[in-house]
Amino acid sequence: MSADTGNAEVERRLIDLETRLAFQEHALLELSDALAASRDEETRTTLLLHRALEELRQLRMAMSSGGPVGNDAASEPPPPHY
Repeated sequence: MSADTGNAEVERRLIDLETRLAFQEHALLELSDALAASRDEETRTTLLLHRALEELRQLRMAMSSGGPVGNDAASEPPPPHY
């Protein structure tokens, strides 16, 4: 094998490694972005869940205390007429 052939082989392998490295760096950036988006969505979902639970607690307290949402006959719709 001549020196030129050996240099060409080393250069080809170096280009191949640089190409693979660039692809892996790009893939890592995409994964990082996807992970950040997933964490943001999880934060929003958690906040919505906490709000819904708080609303349910307040509704349950209002119903148990006979508040405006309770079993007050005045708040019931009128019966249908036959």
